[in-house]
Parts: sequence; structure tokens; C-alpha cells
Amino acid sequence: MKHLLTFTKTYWAIILVAAISIGNYGCSDSASISETTVEVPLSSLTVTPGSLQPVFSSNTTSYRVDAPTGAATVTVVATPKSSTTLVTIDGTVTTQRSISLGPPGSSKIIPILLESQNGLETTYTVTVTRLLSSDNNLSALSVKVNNAIQPLVPGFDANTLAYTVDVQTNVTSVNVTATKSDPNAAMLIGSTTVPAGTNPGQVPITLGSPGTITPVTIEVTAPNGSKKTYTLSIKRLAGDTNLSALNVSVGTLNPVFTAGTTFYTVDVPTNVTSVAVSATKSDPNAVMAIASVTVPAGTASGSATNLPLGAPGSDTPISVLVTAQNGIDSKTYTVTIHRASSDDSNLSALIVTANSLAHPIDLNTPPPYTVNVATNVTSVDVSATKSDPNAVMAIGSVTIPAGTASGSASNLPLGGPGSDTPISVLVTAQNGIDSKTYTVTIHRASSDDSNLLALSVAANAVLLTLTPAFDQNHLDYTVEVPFGIFEVTVTATKSDPNAILSGSVPDPGTGVATGQATVSYIFLPPPQISVIVTAQNTTTIKTYTITVSQAPPLAP
Repeated sequence: MKHLLTFTKTYWAIILVAAISIGNYGCSDSASISETTVEVPLSSLTVTPGSLQPVFSSNTTSYRVDAPTGAATVTVVATPKSSTTLVTIDGTVTTQRSISLGPPGSSKIIPILLESQNGLETTYTVTVTRLLSSDNNLSALSVKVNNAIQPLVPGFDANTLAYTVDVQTNVTSVNVTATKSDPNAAMLIGSTTVPAGTNPGQVPITLGSPGTITPVTIEVTAPNGSKKTYTLSIKRLAGDTNLSALNVSVGTLNPVFTAGTTFYTVDVPTNVTSVAVSATKSDPNAVMAIASVTVPAGTASGSATNLPLGAPGSDTPISVLVTAQNGIDSKTYTVTIHRASSDDSNLSALIVTANSLAHPIDLNTPPPYTVNVATNVTSVDVSATKSDPNAVMAIGSVTIPAGTASGSASNLPLGGPGSDTPISVLVTAQNGIDSKTYTVTIHRASSDDSNLLALSVAANAVLLTLTPAFDQNHLDYTVEVPFGIFEVTVTATKSDPNAILSGSVPDPGTGVATGQATVSYIFLPPPQISVIVTAQNTTTIKTYTITVSQAPPLAP
């Protein structure tokens, strides 16, 4: 009967303590501290997981413990100071017990009754509160277009709050799907609420026009009220492949630039060897390539400098490729630079070669140009190099076509000794309009030939015999005429027709080789006939002499 009364008294005490604890929960961190030493004390008390509030003292009988949200149970260990003390934890006689907790946000009152052998009792009380979840994270986030997941930048991580997503120009809406790490959290996707207990949430989002960014916020509110906001920036890529401006550093675009015209020509002078091309994108976020120079997204304008042109008269195409922001659409603008044909009709070298001896012409001096050659030179070779290989050159009758820098004409015949032979080199510029004629006069030296090629004497049309026989290098001769003959005909042929005869035989004229004269004579003293040959150069003279004797009369 005494034990029953004691048990009943104990539970009334527990009820009283619990009522006091519940009344104080949430109001303060204070705990009941006995004014006097407890009759049956504990030497230690722990609740795992968690920490006693206040710190354990054997004379303090009321405690609070905040258990983590994920803790479904706690372990209570109560050690009495006396090993003979009976310990009852939440109705079960034990010094260590696992106690089940209610859902997050609920509190569990755990009584610990200590009974001594002499019938004394003390009750300790622990109120365990299972905290509400503070999990305001997402465990997954995706953006889909027709069930195709679009890549997030950066890739999803619960601790990363801001993301960007690019979709193609033709996409007008997307589905945003967000999964809460704690299903009991609340979530707001844009203006759409996803309540606690619903997971995941999926909301269709209408996008702005091409080239715009649509922001989407996902706000996650944990059960304990803490919030976290994730942000999506969904960019609908533009498909603009136009230029808004196009310029060339030299010349004028033909036709005038418009965004819809993709082919242009520009004429530049022949001396322009390179140009610069600049362009401006209609959409700064497109990518542009001017020849090999890339202008990235985000940069509106760019240029390529020192773009080399082809040779004079050639066309050089320069392309400007614009790739739209969506990475699919593109457009190529082409500017063809026409470099005017050259007007260069100059020679850079001119050489006359006679008998293997080269005579270079100094083209830095003004004409006329003259080359003197020996009298025995009968022909020359002429070679020339064009300043512009694309010009056309004619050396005499020999044509050197465009594209060939040098050429020559061989065995060009010269006039006779003492004559001037002009040789022309005509250079016609690439443009077909400008031309220049170089003339080289080849002066062949006058002959120093004062020799006779033949010499004869005749009487009454009968040739007489010269003694010795004629040799152009022998000057003195004799001839015997029949008795009674008092005149002879002397015929002399010049080795060089341009030499001059004089003396007994007059000159027949320049260029005429043979002269003839009838010479009369008497025999006292014996007559001499002289044939004087003056070379073309007038400095070399040779005299041939014929002494005429008469044969004796014939015997009767």
C-alpha cells in the first residue's frame, strides 16, 4: 500500500513539473533549480544528440534540449550518485533509454524518477524539442524545351544561386522544374506557389523577344521560415546576322551599303597594296569575322588592317562573316577590291651584247642611248627587264608577254660599218594605255679596210698579166703591153665598198665596190699607174702601183 501511494505521488509530481515546463517552453531558457539539495540526486545526465540547457547540476531538476530536425530519437543516460538508487526513464526502469520523438516542431517531455532504498524520491524532467528543418536548398534545377534539358551555366550546385541558360531564337517558352531538398519546405517559382509536401515543382515560363533575357526567381522557404532565392536568367538568342555599317579604308563601296546587300566592289589605285576593312554588327552579341580577325560577342564593331591585295589589275575578295547570337544563322558580306592595272611602262634594265661583250644602258640618265661597236660587229643581242612584269614588251619584233619579267632578241642585224642602227624596245603598261619606247642606237664603227679585193689591167679588151699575181697585201706590180699600145683599162675592186678610190682610178661612189679607168701614156719614161684606196674611216690609206712597159716590136 505504501509503494502505491509513493508511485501515485511521484506521477502527480511529474504532471506538475510537466505543466510548469510546458508553460515555460518558448518563453525563456530558465530551468527549475531546487532551493535545497535534492533527496535522491543524479551524478550525471546526458541526452544525445543535443545539449542540456542549463548545464547539468545534480540540484537542477528541469532541463530543455533542442534536437536536430533529422533526429527521430534521442538517447537519455541518467547516472545516480548512489548505485542502489532505482532509476526510471519515461516509465521504464533503466539508466539508459532511447526515446522516440515526434515530428519536427514537436516537444517530448521525458521524466526521470529516482527512488532510494529508504523511500525517498526525486524527479528530473527533460523537455526535448525536435527543431523544424532549416533546409531551404534545392536538390535539382532544370530548364526544358520540349522535354530537352538546356544546360545551366554554371552546372547546378545547391550552394550556387545564379544561373544563365541560352535557348534558340525560335523558343518562346520553357518549363522550369525545381526540386526541394526538404519536401516540407515551401517554394515560389516566379509567381507560382509550390506548397509544402509537393515536390518537385514545374512551371511554364513565357520568354521575351529574341535577344532579351527573362529572369526567373525560385524562392525556397524552409519549415523554420529561413529563405533562399535562386535566380535563372533565360536568354532567348537573337538571329540577327546583319551589319549596320561597312567601310573600306581606300575607295568607295559600290553599291552604297545597305544591310540587305551582301556583295560590293571597291576600285583602288594601282599603287595601293593593302586595305583595312571595318564593320559594325546590327546585334552586338553576334560574332563577326573580318577575313581572319574575329570580333567576339559583346563587341559591336571591329576591323582588320593591312589586308594584302593582289597584283595590279587583280581582284581581291574580302569576306565579313556574321554569325547570329543563336549560333545557327549566318550571313557573309563580300567586298571585292579591284586594284587598277599598272600604268608602269618603264624598264628596270636594258643591255646590248656585241660579240659576247655586254653594254648595260644607264636608264637613270635621259635618252638618247647609244652603243658603239666595232666595225666587224654585224649583229647584236638586246635584253631588257620590265619594271612591272605584267607589262607587255616588244624588242624589235620579239614580244615578251605579261607575266614574264625579262626577255631578249638575238642576232639583230646592223647596218654597214659607219652606220647607225636604231633598235626600239616598246613597253606597254598593264592598263593597256600607257606606253614608252626606249631606243638604242647601235653605231658600227667605220671600216679601216683600205685593201683592194681585185686589180686588173686590159689592153684592147684583153687582160694583161700582172707581175706578180695580184695579192691585196702586195702593192707594186708590173705589166707588159703589146708594142704600139698606148692606153690600158684599169679595173680596181675595193675590199670595202665604202672605201674611196683615187689616183688613176676615180671612186665609183660610196657603196660601189668596183671602179674603172682608161689610162693613156707614153713610154718616156715608163708610165706608172697608181690606185689609191682610202678606208671608210679616212685614216687608213693604201696605194697600189702598176708600172707599164711595152713589149718590143715583132720581127719582120
